[in-house]
Amino acid sequence: MSVSYHPLVNKVLTRFRLQSSSFVRPTDPVKPFVTIAREPGSGGAPIAKAVAEKLGFEFVDDQIIDEIAKSTKKRKAIIQAVDEKSRSNIEDVIHSILNSEYITDESYISELIRVTLSYAHSGYCVILGRGANFITPFAKGLHVNISAPYDVRVGRAMDFEGLKKPAAKKLIAAVEKDRAEFVRQYFNHDISKKNAYDITINTQYFKVDEARDVIIEALYRKFSKSLPYSFVRK
Repeated sequence: MSVSYHPLVNKVLTRFRLQSSSFVRPTDPVKPFVTIAREPGSGGAPIAKAVAEKLGFEFVDDQIIDEIAKSTKKRKAIIQAVDEKSRSNIEDVIHSILNSEYITDESYISELIRVTLSYAHSGYCVILGRGANFITPFAKGLHVNISAPYDVRVGRAMDFEGLKKPAAKKLIAAVEKDRAEFVRQYFNHDISKKNAYDITINTQYFKVDEARDVIIEALYRKFSKSLPYSFVRK
């Protein structure tokens, strides 16, 4: 049984946002960032990379795991094992007793928030997954959801992972469940809610570069009062 940690998350978010707001002045230039949530098999990762490359932004994915591992003094493999997954109190207690390298929920989520907010505060980055749209200030970045019909996503898993259809379906279902429960447990949100994002792109008929250009145009429109058009049209 999963335990909700959103009171802890809210407390940590408030602390880090108060800390960052103490050195942000109203006259400071806008430093936009992009968060990209994605359904498994929708092409979210290559699209996020393409957006970052086109804009000259940093693509943030494995760096989060690296920095959590460094700050908690845990092996990277330990962080990867719990990344974007929900857990229960019982599971946490058992693992903490039997495995000295295990990282608790509180340690993981606190560091995830700290690292994610640090990147968002610095700006000019594209942050992939991990509930980043629920961690970062909504008005400060562009929040994107990449989606595709189920059959399309299963087909892509078969093509890119070299899986047969039953295995591809199992993989899609497992990753989908992990990500949805992770967001629900820690952030008390439903990742399928449309108002959690600025835009949702169905990639069934979009190539990577086409989806990239839609996101870049949306970034300009959201920050048109602060950014020159040339900034997002490099």
